Amino acid sequence: MAYVAGGSARKRAVVIGGGFAGIHAVLGLGKLPLDVTLVDRRNYHLFQPLLYQVALAVLSPAEIAQPIRSIVRDYPNIEVLMDEAVGFDLEEQRVQVKSGAVLEYDYLVVATGATHSYFGKDEWAKLAPGLKTVEDATEIRRRVLLAFELAERQMLETGRHPALNFVIIGGGPTGVELAGAISDIAKLYMAKDFRHIDPAEAQVMILEGSPNILGMYPEDLQQMAMKQLEALGVKMRTGAHVTDVQPGYVMVGDERIDAVVTLWAAGVQASPLGKLMGLETDRRGCVLVDEHLNPKGHKEIFICGDLAHFEQDGKQVPGVAQPAMQMGDYVARRIGRLTAASLGSDGTGVEEGFRYFDKGDMATIGRKAAVAKIVWPFKAHWSGFPAWMTWLVVHIFFLIGFRSRLAVFLKWAWTYLTFTDGARLITGSLELPGWEAQEGVGEAVDVPPVDIASLKGN
Repeated sequence: MAYVAGGSARKRAVVIGGGFAGIHAVLGLGKLPLDVTLVDRRNYHLFQPLLYQVALAVLSPAEIAQPIRSIVRDYPNIEVLMDEAVGFDLEEQRVQVKSGAVLEYDYLVVATGATHSYFGKDEWAKLAPGLKTVEDATEIRRRVLLAFELAERQMLETGRHPALNFVIIGGGPTGVELAGAISDIAKLYMAKDFRHIDPAEAQVMILEGSPNILGMYPEDLQQMAMKQLEALGVKMRTGAHVTDVQPGYVMVGDERIDAVVTLWAAGVQASPLGKLMGLETDRRGCVLVDEHLNPKGHKEIFICGDLAHFEQDGKQVPGVAQPAMQMGDYVARRIGRLTAASLGSDGTGVEEGFRYFDKGDMATIGRKAAVAKIVWPFKAHWSGFPAWMTWLVVHIFFLIGFRSRLAVFLKWAWTYLTFTDGARLITGSLELPGWEAQEGVGEAVDVPPVDIASLKGN
């Protein structure tokens, strides 16, 4: 039997999603005379900007994730429900969750983010994983590390191995960060770990469909990023539209590009909840919202983060962490004023419309390499080590929890000083899509294969 949350004399806010927007909204609402329910499929808040460092074995998942219950433990009016929204009755103001419970609300905040978009080719997902979740990160880590291990084994057995080509589809911030990190671990951190292969010979390639890498960045930073990627040995091809992804290779038009690992960083689409709610959405599934982040006709509903299509100065605000945090903070303030006894319930004149305060953008490329567009507290375009240090400080600052900040700082310091990496663990399957098809591919070496039987007993 479904349980309907409600019945209290106090108003109730239901927040769906424990990402940046949801957590910021909940922490603001927790200070108000409201009953608050946070619903999320997972029991932790994930610091997504550092997820690629989990994927490339620099950090472990626990260092960039914090249990939601520990984040809100000091707010007795907040309850956490590990569940998933599956239905909405907007007229009755109710949310149905997967377990069967029905949650009543006076205010509803939906901040369920975005997922990968394969542009109608969903079958590519198994061959080219994207990077949005901890599960994605550990799968990418498994594939990248396994490619080196399989090459070492095949070199030992046959004297040759497939070329270690890593292909990344998409040249935005995620693609650039993955490319730089793969190059770093191959050339710096694993250089002395193998006996029969040279990891530094690995080749990383970015395939970008648009004319420029980091297309949303100013042109000078694009050029700086390309120079830093070239210094790392990363190849870049712009205007390269991938037409097919298969085990062991991708197709750009009629050209085949071999790949021991293919990664996806080319597109995202909004969470399906916007369409499930029956609200007006754009082509990516983002819900169209007004200046108060309300969908048309629903003053009690707020859409935040990647799920919101909010336009400012004629441009859609990007779906990244910074605006998501600000949206969550704004919604908490607005709901607080809407519930104040001295103000009207329709919200007229209650709060100025949301306005995104852009402080800048940063993308890390590799060890001591990054680009940064600084807007506040001063305007500047940085690259190289200064941009990398800025990126490091900012990301540690925004990590939730002192323990997480300290752990990440110490891990980065140790990695930087010693060129060692402690999170290179391969878990799960020991098979790599397309590896068998590439056996024998690659140039022969001058040494004969090792007689494994002769090694026994030594």
